[in-house]
Amino acid sequence: MSENTLCKRDQHLFGPSPKRLLALDGGGVRGAISVAFLEEMERLLRRQKGANARLGDWFDLVGGTSTGAIIAGALALGHSTQQIEEFYRHRAKLVFRSSVGRIPGVRSRFNAEVLSAEIERVVGDETLDSTNLITGFALVTKRVDTGSPWVISNNRNAKYWDKQGDGAFIPNRKYRLANLVRASTAAPFYFDPEIISIHEDQPSGLFIDGGVTPYNNPSFILFLMVTLKAYGICWETGADKLTIVSIGTGSYRRTLSEKGLMLGLLKPIKLAYHALSSLVDDGQTEVLTLMQWLGQSLMPWPINREIGTLAGENPPGGPQFRFVRYDVRLEEDWLRENFKGKLSDRDIHDLRAMDKAKNIPLAYEIGRQAAEKQVRPEHFGLDP
Repeated sequence: MSENTLCKRDQHLFGPSPKRLLALDGGGVRGAISVAFLEEMERLLRRQKGANARLGDWFDLVGGTSTGAIIAGALALGHSTQQIEEFYRHRAKLVFRSSVGRIPGVRSRFNAEVLSAEIERVVGDETLDSTNLITGFALVTKRVDTGSPWVISNNRNAKYWDKQGDGAFIPNRKYRLANLVRASTAAPFYFDPEIISIHEDQPSGLFIDGGVTPYNNPSFILFLMVTLKAYGICWETGADKLTIVSIGTGSYRRTLSEKGLMLGLLKPIKLAYHALSSLVDDGQTEVLTLMQWLGQSLMPWPINREIGTLAGENPPGGPQFRFVRYDVRLEEDWLRENFKGKLSDRDIHDLRAMDKAKNIPLAYEIGRQAAEKQVRPEHFGLDP
């Protein structure tokens, strides 16, 4: 097919290089930080490309995990960043509303039906093959009944996109976006799993938050998705052919002292929860390490004290892409140096929570100030 006969989605996915990929981390209500970065990017985009320019038109693939999947879905459907910011500021408090009748350890903390309703406000009743998706779209979720991470996209060349022979499976293109996004946001303890019918004559699949895979930062798996032959997209690599922008929701180092463990109730549960959370953080650090090593990193972040930022280091053959990472550090020293505002120790502690909607205005403001310092038009393909 010629490029002129392709729909917008396929023009982005299968048109010529150079390509631009946007990857959005999970992090609950801290997604407000990501939105602040996106607003600054959209402001710069509209300054050069016109008042109606959309990030969904500018990027060739937008993908996310958990709260990042909500944002990615909205961008891929053509929503402005202002619309997404309003969603987080005004609707998140409805989703993260605790009920005295929801006993921890017996029931999930929040009502998944409310989350589903709010997701549908964003993505409506669209399916994955909707032509209202103006660009490539992908999300990460975890199918626990088979133990497999799912990276699912609106890629027409994907293996399970359409019916094959007399197979009884339901093709990916028929999945509702609302169900897929809800699956990606079904964080254990916080929300019930999402149930999605996969085969016509077999039990449904049981899905939870993509953040419990190694891909809470989805940038590396999305890079693999657009370059490995198995996925059928096969973008060219090279710093002049592919740009990847990765946006976080705030990072910090989780610590648990012996004293802190001894003071807590239900010590085995507390230790298990901390271990799982730390594993997610370790996965994100590993992804950032890989991306900064594989790519020409335009704004490198320190990985640890031993290896630093990896600035100037690349694999044999040179960088596979241009890479930029936007994020904030939810650590006292970093915040006091980079944020113009008063923060108490309690503020910093609460900011790290994924489920406290009251923190959204402060998280957004921290992200906004960080975006003014970090975001540059040349980072994502605009003129300097």
